[in-house]
Amino acid sequence: MATVKLMTPTGEDAGDLELAQNVFGIEPNVPVMHQVVTAQLAARRAGSHSTKTRAEKRGGGAKPWKQKGTGRARQGSIRAPQWRGGGVALGPKPRSYAQRTPKKMVRLALRSALSDRAGQDRIVVVKEWAFSTPKTKDAVAALEALGVEGRALVVVSPDDRETWLSFRNLPDVHVISPGELNAYDVLVADWVVFSAHTLLTGEGISENRQTKKTKANARQAAELVRQAKAAKRHTARVRTRPASDSDEVHSKTEPDLPASPEGEGDQTVDLSAEVNEGEDDDMASDLPNRPKTSGSKDKTIIEPTDRVKSVSDKVDPRFAAARNKVDKEDRLRAARDKKAKAVDEGSEDEETQEEPEEEPTRTGFSFNMTTEPRQD
Repeated sequence: MATVKLMTPTGEDAGDLELAQNVFGIEPNVPVMHQVVTAQLAARRAGSHSTKTRAEKRGGGAKPWKQKGTGRARQGSIRAPQWRGGGVALGPKPRSYAQRTPKKMVRLALRSALSDRAGQDRIVVVKEWAFSTPKTKDAVAALEALGVEGRALVVVSPDDRETWLSFRNLPDVHVISPGELNAYDVLVADWVVFSAHTLLTGEGISENRQTKKTKANARQAAELVRQAKAAKRHTARVRTRPASDSDEVHSKTEPDLPASPEGEGDQTVDLSAEVNEGEDDDMASDLPNRPKTSGSKDKTIIEPTDRVKSVSDKVDPRFAAARNKVDKEDRLRAARDKKAKAVDEGSEDEETQEEPEEEPTRTGFSFNMTTEPRQD
């Protein structure tokens, strides 16, 4: 593992410091660095260049001269590309030069650049910058004491205001925060100067295996959270009722449930069927009319004796009208058969003769010309 000397701003030795192997000790990948630097420089381009075509230029609506008879080449507009002041053919237009670069390549290029500078002993680590007030003269003296010459990249924490203001006016020094560190700035600089708390430790730059392990742990945690939510929803659907003798029968088929708090009674779950001794368990036919309690042992909404015994005894509302019609036809047929039988036996006068209907008595007023109206 590579090591570097820990220095003070005055150039004194403060001990040795180990550098992260996966950041400062890998084999530099030159093709990846070239691709990432090219993409970074391309992204800097504004791409605001623009030219006008012959359709965007003003004028040129009239034909400069007639088509034939002049001895000159035929022309249709003075704004054609071959004319002075005319439009530009196939000229540049505004565009973006940005390239898509995978994050893994960006990280690999940065590690390769830092490893290259570490291999050349161009990495300097300062224990702590001691600038009481912003002063460029002190910054120049600190760089001379550390032996830094030429272009330098100084990595400073964003909170260290005095250090930023001290280094920013130096033309050969580029001040940058740890989050903005990139391969291009590292390769352009001759020296890279870190402080003890801005030095990359390699924890944020994980290997592929560590990334997979982290994702696996995240998936496992998400699965545990999902199971906990499912158990919570299951507990919310549990119906609380007082304990009864039928709990012994239900305990044969119901799963184990957590104990309920004191004073709330036993908790049971409505299953798809009820197990009763001596009764058919045909399609759980008694499930719709199971006794329902209203919170007390003595009160029930539906008595147990009112249960439906089989599926065939149930009346489907969709067939109620048709069933009533069939029953009516059966009654009419039975009445006709009875009447025909009575005629055959000669008892038609006694059984089938209907009594004459009595006229309803009408009440009204009769008027007499000589007497007062009276009621009959």
